[in-house]
Amino acid sequence: MKYNRLGTSDLQVSELALGSMTYGEQNTLNDACAQMDFAVAHGVNFIDTAEMYPVPARAETQGRTEEYVGKWLQTQARDKIIVATKVAGPSRGIGWIRNDPLSLDRANIMAAIDASLQRLQTDYVDLYQIHWPARNVPMFGRSNYDPALEHAATSIEEQLTVLAELVNSGKVRHIGISNETPWGVAEFVKVAQRLGLQHVVSIQNAYNLINRSFESGLHEMCHREQVGLLAYSPLAFGLLSGKYVKSPQERGRITLFPDFGQRYQKPNVAAAVAAYAQLAEQHGLSPAQMALAFVRSRPFVASTIIGATSMGQLQENLDSIELDVELLKAIELIHLKYPNPAP
Repeated sequence: MKYNRLGTSDLQVSELALGSMTYGEQNTLNDACAQMDFAVAHGVNFIDTAEMYPVPARAETQGRTEEYVGKWLQTQARDKIIVATKVAGPSRGIGWIRNDPLSLDRANIMAAIDASLQRLQTDYVDLYQIHWPARNVPMFGRSNYDPALEHAATSIEEQLTVLAELVNSGKVRHIGISNETPWGVAEFVKVAQRLGLQHVVSIQNAYNLINRSFESGLHEMCHREQVGLLAYSPLAFGLLSGKYVKSPQERGRITLFPDFGQRYQKPNVAAAVAAYAQLAEQHGLSPAQMALAFVRSRPFVASTIIGATSMGQLQENLDSIELDVELLKAIELIHLKYPNPAP
């Protein structure tokens, strides 16, 4: 396992992080502990979670994922595990967490971190991330900015000021953002510099073979400002595993929770996924191995967040392979034919 420095922080994160959003919905506590044990035994030191997990979000299960991670943490040397969690942004129909609409003001962030720490059974988190922006931003499948959708939102200055309080109190070591845009990254950096506040060390955005939008704008911004990419959804909700190519009704997140995967229900997605699956098989690889190896090969990716509902999937995801030059060229040809079908 390789380890990379996360942005400007002192965190050395494993190049693969274990995502946990299925814990408490598709995975039991025993499943979760077994997965985390297995991942750590294979060099993973980075666990990513969120206050709203598991997904799809439901009032009955909200917070259960952090509770599972917290119970497992009690069996570990805390200083050896990098734990990241997230505060939910303005409500996307999940007002049961605190209020509706959720806000990223001081009261909400403070309530969120205290509840997360209690569920995680720890005094601090290594990385605290804003799950999605407070302002109007195209995300979760929407790719075009629409000024007509502008609404009142907590300022980035207020968010950073509260996050700085959390760092100074010792509850949080480093801060990050998620589902952000180039403007958002620039604003977080500019405001932090102007006020002498904490610099964001990471951005957690979707990045995979059928969504490479990070490469346009965000790559340059994050490189220049030393903000590390935590790439989530590297298999695009399992689509890039190839399982739905052979069996469209295969049991998985896309079929179990169709509303949750709407961002991938776009023209050319099926064709691109089939082309990548065929290419992988031609080179003696599983589609999942190739998709994950591609994300890991990108120099701007600090860590790739993998998730699995079975130990077999997890073991395959942890297998380390490198893609040769010819295969990378073939991937680029498919990308040129189907550029970002699911941004």
